[in-house]
Amino acid sequence: MADPNTWSPKLRDLESNGTVGVIPYQLHLDYNYFNYSEIMNAIIPPPAEDGEHDEIPTGFSQAGHVAHLNLRERYQPYKHLIAEVLSDKNPKVRTVINKLDNVGTENAFRTFQYEVLSGPDDMNVTLREQDCTLSFDFAKVYWNSRLHTEHERLCSIFKEGEAICDVMAGVGPFAIPAGKKKAFVWANDLNPDSYKYLVDAVTLNKVSAFVNPFNEDGHQFIRTATARLLNAEHSVPIMPKIKKHRSDPKPTEPPKPTKVLVQPHIFSHYVMNLPASALTFLPNFIGLYSKIPGIPGSTIRKSFKPHTDLPLPMIHAYCFSTKSEDNVAETQTICEEISRQLEFKMTPDTPGLQIYDVRDVAPKKRMFCASFRLPEEVAFREV
Repeated sequence: MADPNTWSPKLRDLESNGTVGVIPYQLHLDYNYFNYSEIMNAIIPPPAEDGEHDEIPTGFSQAGHVAHLNLRERYQPYKHLIAEVLSDKNPKVRTVINKLDNVGTENAFRTFQYEVLSGPDDMNVTLREQDCTLSFDFAKVYWNSRLHTEHERLCSIFKEGEAICDVMAGVGPFAIPAGKKKAFVWANDLNPDSYKYLVDAVTLNKVSAFVNPFNEDGHQFIRTATARLLNAEHSVPIMPKIKKHRSDPKPTEPPKPTKVLVQPHIFSHYVMNLPASALTFLPNFIGLYSKIPGIPGSTIRKSFKPHTDLPLPMIHAYCFSTKSEDNVAETQTICEEISRQLEFKMTPDTPGLQIYDVRDVAPKKRMFCASFRLPEEVAFREV
């Protein structure tokens, strides 16, 4: 029981007189007390008995200050109301938009038409991911905040000093963090706007020594970047981190680098983050090292095992497939498509091959990342 000394005077009088009673108290719960879900369930009518029994829309993706909805037909009449409440209940959201078409089908750059439901039509966003800052116009480039875990997963594979070929780099969710890790990244995107913001991100995050941006067709870039890297000479001295104090005497000599990272002549990884069509880029790897002008394939072959410790590069290609509990059928289907594109048999049992389940994108659709080492028979095929 609560300490009587903490009671109000009126309650203590009732207690001392032996009177049992209830003290009237008026509780006022206003709009601020209720959360988004409680408000939506209270104001949006439930579906008809023979209608669609879906839940009130609560999920949204966020890029900077912009919240991105993809409302079903039933909620279209309430879209502005939904947006206002969502904005009110999420202090970091200033603009709420609704997607009007399908990303990747209406536009080759994976941008989409949208309508503003709440707030200003300001799509210039700034966000942080993997200790990197990215700023871009969300209406002009492709960005999916729900892929941040996948960005981290793949970047964790890259090692300092490796060379990475990012064929569809976008604004740099793989390239910029990899550059921060001191990997040498040749990052390309066909979209001129993506390229513009990629260049900005390189400067903003101070990775110009490691990230080289390009604006080319991805099919051509796989081959041209591979050939150019073979003849490229680039190194980066790594300077020691020195903590300076005002009382420290002025150094008499400039600091010496702790080490020098030399850009390799061979890519260790190729990243192709274009799930709708990335697998169709695989034929560009057929004869990759046998078609380089001026350098015989037999010469390049000596750069790899067993002549050196360097293995053939890994390819990380994103794709869509159906979804099931165990992904067995999907893994088989993806391997069959890889085999068809490379004209080389790949199976779920191929050593080093991994079909990674990235995320669900629709009720019957799932995104995967197919990672495998480029087969020697493909890389050096005479065509």
